[in-house]
Amino acid sequence: MGQFFPNGIAHYLAGGLIIGAAVGLLFVTTGLIGGMSTVYSSTWSFFSNHPFFQRENFVGSREWRLAYAAGLVLGGAIWLVWLGAGTWQTGVPIWQLVLGGFLVGFGARLSNGCTSGHGICGMASLQLPSLLAVLTFLATGIVTAQLVAWLGGH
Repeated sequence: MGQFFPNGIAHYLAGGLIIGAAVGLLFVTTGLIGGMSTVYSSTWSFFSNHPFFQRENFVGSREWRLAYAAGLVLGGAIWLVWLGAGTWQTGVPIWQLVLGGFLVGFGARLSNGCTSGHGICGMASLQLPSLLAVLTFLATGIVTAQLVAWLGGH
């Protein structure tokens, strides 16, 4: 297991517990579901007049969804500082990160939900479409990781 998690699993476990608690707290206190793919669409409602993005569920929820997304980013930054890691670095150019974020958002919206919406909220409410989505996410991730490892070895 050390080869897959050289720094241990405690921080992954803590992060998962914090995310689960936050999504649960959001639902219990407000009745709102904390999936992130709707943040993508509700944010586009600021910029696009296309009827899809101007639906009431996007326009009417975009302020709290942006605050929710900002809280996730801020929470990650606080976690990074708290762990004493200082700065986060990647060799990936910023344009690729932005493009990747756009494609992930589009794909999550296309699949009618993201890993947080399906994996945390949908599975917790025992929704079969969410189970199927999570299995698809996992299979795609495993196949992609194996393909990248295989291509990197050649």
